[in-house]
Amino acid sequence: MWPRIIRQLQEANKELLLFFMMFTILAAVNYLVASDRMMLGFYVLPTVFSAYFYGRRHATLTALTSVLLVILIVYFNPRLFAEGGQVRLIAEKWYDITIWGGTLMVTAYAMGTLYEKDQGRIQELRDAYRGVLSILQQFIAQDEYTERHSWRVRAYAAVIAEYMGFDSERIEDVKDASLLHDIGKIKTSRELLYKAARLTESEYKEIKQHVEKGVHFIQPVRGRLERIIPIILAHHDKFDGSGYHPTQGEEIPLEARIISVADVYDSMISDRPYRKAMSPLDAKENITKGSGTDFDPAVVKAFLKAYQSGELEIDFSFLEMRRY
Repeated sequence: MWPRIIRQLQEANKELLLFFMMFTILAAVNYLVASDRMMLGFYVLPTVFSAYFYGRRHATLTALTSVLLVILIVYFNPRLFAEGGQVRLIAEKWYDITIWGGTLMVTAYAMGTLYEKDQGRIQELRDAYRGVLSILQQFIAQDEYTERHSWRVRAYAAVIAEYMGFDSERIEDVKDASLLHDIGKIKTSRELLYKAARLTESEYKEIKQHVEKGVHFIQPVRGRLERIIPIILAHHDKFDGSGYHPTQGEEIPLEARIISVADVYDSMISDRPYRKAMSPLDAKENITKGSGTDFDPAVVKAFLKAYQSGELEIDFSFLEMRRY
């Protein structure tokens, strides 16, 4: 809950920052700046900031607010626009402000338009990426357990990532990597995956290969999917270096360390051919014991906070509906 509230406050603070910038500029120029043109130049900053973060509409409104502020300042403090201590002619003063205001509005509109065009292109790339992701999900859906397990790991990992303070884009990477972390299992024998007896050494080696198989599956796709490959490749690596690869500690991507906890937690509380599910409480205790060896202590700490808050008690009934 708290990570979500913090992110919402951060978004709101962007708008508050714009108004703070304008009033700070107002205070500074009243006491420090003698040149009116320099003062007007300062008011470009909030407009540029607004165009960069919010787009055309917000930038235009910010520019309009700046113009209105300047008009009010000049109206109530006419000596602010003075040269040599003498107040300028009224017509000349308002002419300068009109030209500046018009230029600022055009700048805001143009910069905001460029921002929105870039956002449109980014959205097209995102849509294409989601399309590829959807196709890959169809492969995962060939195995019911793997599909459901992947969706559950995605949900748990996202909550833990929130408690780790991840921003929305980084959380999306965690979600996508979680959804595809076991995609290599579609090239692994069903008999081996669901074997009830203990695996032989050669069988265990074959199971371990699902990580590399999954990476080979998505490696031809560039862009954002390429970014999550190191996460998928490392999700079975352990904090002490005893996992699938010899990497350890900070060498393992933090996203992979999060997915590792979520993956093991879901595996523990799910029925498997070789054992019955354990209770969430017992699974939590096992993960706590693995802190510093199997798992990153910082991730375990975030996991425990999420567990204690009840945010890992997720309703997965939608997974049943996906089968129809």
